[in-house]
Amino acid sequence: MKKSLLIINLGTPNTPSYLDVFKYLREFLSDENVLNINPILRFILVNFIICPFRSFSSSKIYKKVWDSKTGSPLLYNTQMLADKLSKKLPSMDIEYAMRYQNPSIESRLNKLLSSNPDEIIILPLFPHYAAATTGSVFKEIARCLSKKWVVPKITFINQFYDNSKFIDAWVDKASAFNMDNYDKIIFSYHGVPNSHVDNVYPDSLCMDNNCEDVITNENKFCYKATVYETTKLIARKLNIDESSYVVTFQSRLTNKWLEPFTDNILKEMPTKDVNKVLIFSPAFTADCLETIIELGDEYKELFIESGGDTLDFVPSLNYSEKWTDAIVDIVSSKSDNS
Repeated sequence: MKKSLLIINLGTPNTPSYLDVFKYLREFLSDENVLNINPILRFILVNFIICPFRSFSSSKIYKKVWDSKTGSPLLYNTQMLADKLSKKLPSMDIEYAMRYQNPSIESRLNKLLSSNPDEIIILPLFPHYAAATTGSVFKEIARCLSKKWVVPKITFINQFYDNSKFIDAWVDKASAFNMDNYDKIIFSYHGVPNSHVDNVYPDSLCMDNNCEDVITNENKFCYKATVYETTKLIARKLNIDESSYVVTFQSRLTNKWLEPFTDNILKEMPTKDVNKVLIFSPAFTADCLETIIELGDEYKELFIESGGDTLDFVPSLNYSEKWTDAIVDIVSSKSDNS
C-alpha cells in the first residue's frame, strides 16, 4: 500500500519585504476561520486598515529573524523536519507545505497525487485543534481535493496534544534547564478569541465545561481544554508542582481573547517576588516570530523593565530527534496499517 505524508505549518512571507509581508498578512487575515466577522467588514479592515499599516512593523520584525542563507526560521525548520522524516519513513513520499503563502498546500498536494498513492496522511503541525489553524487547513485540503476526479484515502490528523512521544519531546527540550532555578514556570500558548472556543459547544460556553480541569467528550476539541491537558502532562513528567506553574495566552489581537494574558502576568510577577521565570510555548512546534521575538525579546524586555531578573524560554521542537520520532508515532497510530 503506497502512502504519502503532507506536514503543514502556518506560513511565512516569501521575503521580509513590505510587499511580501503585506501579501502574507492579507492571505492570512482574509481567512474567515481566522477573522470570522462580516465578509465586507473583513475585506475593508484587512486591505485598507490592518495590512497597510501592520506590514511596516511586521517587515522590520521579520528582518530580525531572517537568515541570509536559510531565510524564514519557520520555513527552514519545517523543511528540515520533512527531510529527517524522509529518512525515518523511507517508504513514504513526504512533502511539507504552508497554509499561507509558499510552498502552498495545493502545489504539494498535487505533487503527492501525481504518484497515485493509496493514502495521503495530512498532519497539520498544530498539537491542539483550533478552527483558525487545523480547521482552516482542513478546509483548504477539501477545496483542493474537490477539483480532483480521483481522490485516494485521506487520513486527517486533527490533534495530538496528549501523544506521549510529543510530550517526551518537550521534556527532552526542557532537560537543558534546571527547573529548581526558577521561581515560576509559564506555559504560554497562542491565544484565540473567546468566541472560537465558545463555538465548540452547541448548547453551552467554554466556561461551563471545566476546561482547566479535565478532558471530557464535550470539550475534547476545545483549544483551552487541550492546552491545559498538555501542560499537565509535561509538568507531571518534569515533576513540576501545580503551584509552581501557570498557563497563559500570548499574541492577542483584542482583549476578548483567552486569558490570562502572558504579558500581563509577566508584568505582575516581580511585584509578587517572582523574579526568575522559564517559559514553555508548546503550541509552537517550530520557532517563529512568536517565540524568537515575542517571547525571547519583547516579553523578556517587559519582564526586566517590570523588575524581574531572569526570563528564559525553552526553544521549540523544530526538527529535533525526539520530535521526529513523535511524528512517526503519531502517523503510525492514525493511518491505515494495511
